[in-house]
Amino acid sequence: MPANSSFAIDVPDALLARARAGERPAFEQLYRWFERPVFTLALRICGDREEAAEVLQDTMLKVLNRVADFRGCGSGADGSPFWAWLRQIAVNEALMRLRSRRAHGGEVAIDDDDSLEDHAPPPPAAADAAQLQRALAQLPAVTRSVLWLYHAEGYTHEEIATLMQRTASFSKSQLARGSRRLRLLLEGPAREPSSAARNDILAVAATLEVRHA
Repeated sequence: MPANSSFAIDVPDALLARARAGERPAFEQLYRWFERPVFTLALRICGDREEAAEVLQDTMLKVLNRVADFRGCGSGADGSPFWAWLRQIAVNEALMRLRSRRAHGGEVAIDDDDSLEDHAPPPPAAADAAQLQRALAQLPAVTRSVLWLYHAEGYTHEEIATLMQRTASFSKSQLARGSRRLRLLLEGPAREPSSAARNDILAVAATLEVRHA
C-alpha cells in the first residue's frame, strides 16, 4: 500500500485499547483522525457530497460497533494495521452504494472500442486540485473509483475486481480508458504531455484532499 495514503495513520495501541474498552473520547479521536480520508474516498467513489457524508457516518458507526473485535494493531508492526481495516470498511460502504446505483440503472463505466492500455499518470495540469476535481467529476463513478483505488489507495487489479465483483481485466481496462479520458479533459486532445506527466500520480492525489465543512 502507498506510504502516503491519507489513511496511513499510525494509531497508538494504547488509544485502540481505550477505544476497545468503550471510552468515548478515544473513539472521538479516531473519528477526527479518519474523518477526512473516509469522506474523500467516499466522495471519489460516489461523486456526491451527501452520499459521501452518509458513507462516513455508516463507516464510523460500524467501526464503533466492531472495534472491540479488531485483532490487529495500531502501527501494523505485528499485524494488520488499524487504518487498513478501517479503510476496507469505508471502501465496502462506498462501493455498496455504487452497486445499488448500478442495479437501479445508474451510470455505467467507460466502454469504448479503443483497448490500448494507458498507464501514464495525469498531466502537470493536475497540480490544480480544483481542475482535477472537475475532470474527475466528469468520469463515470465506476471508472473514477478504479482510478482512485488503484492510484491513490494502492489496490491491485485483482483486489479491485473482488471489491467491485468484476474481473481484473475490467479493472485494467477502466484504468487505461479512464486515465486517457482524464488526460484529455485536463490537457485537451491537441496537446502533447510533457515529461513531467510521468510523475507519480500519488503526488497528484495528495492535492485531492477535500474538506466537507
